[in-house]
Amino acid sequence: MNDHELLERLRSGDGDAFDAIFREHYARLVGLAESMLRDRAAAEEIAQDVMLELWKRRDSLRLEATLRAYLLRATRNRSLNRVRHQRIVQRAEPFAADEIAPVAPADRETVQSEIDAALRDAVDGLPPRCREVFELSRVQGLSYAEIAHAMEISVKTVEAQMGKALRTLRERLAPWLPAGNGT
Repeated sequence: MNDHELLERLRSGDGDAFDAIFREHYARLVGLAESMLRDRAAAEEIAQDVMLELWKRRDSLRLEATLRAYLLRATRNRSLNRVRHQRIVQRAEPFAADEIAPVAPADRETVQSEIDAALRDAVDGLPPRCREVFELSRVQGLSYAEIAHAMEISVKTVEAQMGKALRTLRERLAPWLPAGNGT
């Protein structure tokens, strides 16, 4: 069965088509992510996220290339996002250690849930188009060109909307950010 037939079956909610796609591509996606992250568990998580997103977006999914190319690109983008995030965390560790007093585990969970809620509120408070661009980029891992194509807008518009989203989020999340780190 070719990609076109599998995608048509997938769009109609055929679980067997999804299973076939999963069996065909999952190991390759894990291998790609693991080669980038050097962490098997994180690689499996990313591959599972990509597959889950494929299922969630099955109705609106339009491929420019092959299904394999789409899945590999999505895995690559998510892996790169994870690497970038890890680098940011590593760079922030010295600041966090200097500025944050030791916190009990229960308090850490409370603080983390408050930060998560503040982030959700800040993202939900973005204008609709701005929020959609932000989520496609940061949650879905799409490139600006892919977002522009999917939303039928220019790459410059995507860049402008992302800039607006990041400025707004920075302002709304300022109380949660360490002071003096260039925010």
